[in-house]
Amino acid sequence: MTKLNINQDLKALNNQIAAENRNKFQSQGVYVINIMGSPGAGKTTFLENILPKLCSQLKVAVIEGDLATQNDAQRIEKIGVKALQINTNGGCHLDAKMIDNQLQKLDLDSLDLIIIENVGNLVCPATFYLGEDMRMVILSVAEGEDKPSKYPIAFLNADTVVITKTDLLPFIDVDVSVMRKYIAEINPKVLVFETSKKDGVYEAEQIIEYIIEQVRLKQ
Repeated sequence: MTKLNINQDLKALNNQIAAENRNKFQSQGVYVINIMGSPGAGKTTFLENILPKLCSQLKVAVIEGDLATQNDAQRIEKIGVKALQINTNGGCHLDAKMIDNQLQKLDLDSLDLIIIENVGNLVCPATFYLGEDMRMVILSVAEGEDKPSKYPIAFLNADTVVITKTDLLPFIDVDVSVMRKYIAEINPKVLVFETSKKDGVYEAEQIIEYIIEQVRLKQ
C-alpha cells in the first residue's frame, strides 16, 4: 500500500488573502474586529447598542455574515451605520476572500474601524483568519457556564470575550465567576468584559472605551 503524505496547509490560500487584507488595513490605519458567537448570543444587539457611542468618535462600517437574509445589515443601517451583508448560502463561516470582496465597496481612507459580525457559530469561524486586529467572542450567560470548555478553540484564539445578558442572572442557574474561570483556563491572556441591560439602558462602557483605545493606538 502506498502511503500518501499531504503537507500542504488546506487554509494556505485563505491565510494568504487574509495577510493581504491585513496589509490593506495597516496601510490605511483601519482597525478591524472579527466578532464570533453562537446564534442568539446577542452579537447584533451588542452592535446596535455600542455603535452609536463608537460613531460619536470614530468612522465605522460593519460587515454582516449570515447564511441568509439581509436582516442584520438592515438592523445596523437603521442606526445610521453603513453595513454590508454577506450571505454564505449555507456556509458556516466567513473567509478572507469574502471580506476582500466587500472591501471593494468601502472607502478605507474614510474609515477608522470595521466590525465584522461572523456567522453564528463557535467552531468554523475560529479557524479562518480574516486579517483582523481583534478577535472577539460574544457569550451570553444563558448559554451556560461550560460553553467555553465545550468550544475551546474560539476562546483559545480570542483577544476579548464579552459576556452578554448578565441582567438575566437572577433568573438562571449560572455563575459568571465559573464561566470566567473556564475562559481563563483556556486563554489566561484574554480580556473579559460584561454587558447588561438595566432599566432600559444597555451597559457596555468598558468595552466601548477599550475599542476606542485600541483604534487610537493603531492610528
